[in-house]
Amino acid sequence: MSSVTLQPINPESLGAPRGYSNGMLGPVGGRFLAVAGQIAWNSSQQIVSDEFHRQFAQALANVLDVVREAGGGAEHVASLTLYVVDKSEYVQQLKEVGAAYRDLMGRHFPAMALVEVSALLEPAAKVEIQALAVVPG
Repeated sequence: MSSVTLQPINPESLGAPRGYSNGMLGPVGGRFLAVAGQIAWNSSQQIVSDEFHRQFAQALANVLDVVREAGGGAEHVASLTLYVVDKSEYVQQLKEVGAAYRDLMGRHFPAMALVEVSALLEPAAKVEIQALAVVPG
C-alpha cells in the first residue's frame, strides 16, 4: 500500500510548520482521490457526539474510510481542509484534537487549512473535513 510516497515541502522562508506541511509533493504514478467533506456521523448517519474533539475524530475517521476504500492509507493524504463553526472551540480542545489526529494519522502531516464558517449543512455538525489523496495505482 505504500508504493506512493508523498514528500513534505516546507521552505525555510516560511518557518517550521507545527502539525501540518506547507505542501505535499506526490508522484505522477498514483491515482488522485478527492474526498467529499465528511462530518461526524456514523453508518446510521447520526452525529456521534456534541463534543468537538469527538466530532473531529469521527469526521477524520470517515475521511480515512474513503481513502482506505480507494486502496490508500493515512500516509496517502496530501491535503486536509477543516471547516469549523467555532474556531475557539477547536483551540480550546486542541489537546484532545491532537490526540485524536495522532491516533488516526500518526506522524503524517499533510498540507492543511482550517476555515471558520457560519454553519454547516447538518445543523448538529461542528466540523467538516475535506481531503485530497494520492493512492497507489
